[in-house]
Amino acid sequence: MNVSSCLMMAERQKYKARFTSKLPNGDFLGLTVWPGKSDPNAEVLTIQIRRQGSAGWETVHRVAIYRTSDGRYSLLPERTPASQPAKTEPTGGDESSESFE
Repeated sequence: MNVSSCLMMAERQKYKARFTSKLPNGDFLGLTVWPGKSDPNAEVLTIQIRRQGSAGWETVHRVAIYRTSDGRYSLLPERTPASQPAKTEPTGGDESSESFE
C-alpha cells in the first residue's frame, strides 16, 4: 500500500456531517453522515445513543442507513458490538453540537 492509498483511505473515513444532542437522562443522541465506500456519492447515516460508562463512552443503540447515489434508502444490518477503546466524545457540557466537512 502506498502513501496515496493510505491518504485516500483516511479521507474516506472522515464524516461529512455530525450532529449531537444531549438527552434529558444525560445520554447523547448522535447522527453522523459518512461518504459511501464504493460510491462517494452514496452516504451512510448512523444514529447512535451513547453514554458515559465506567470504561469510557459506550454505544447503547445504533442504527445505520445506506442512501444510494440515486436516493434509495435501506437499513444496514446491526454490527456485532466490538470492544473499543474509550473515546473522548461527545464533548463536555454542550447540549448540542453540529459540524460539517
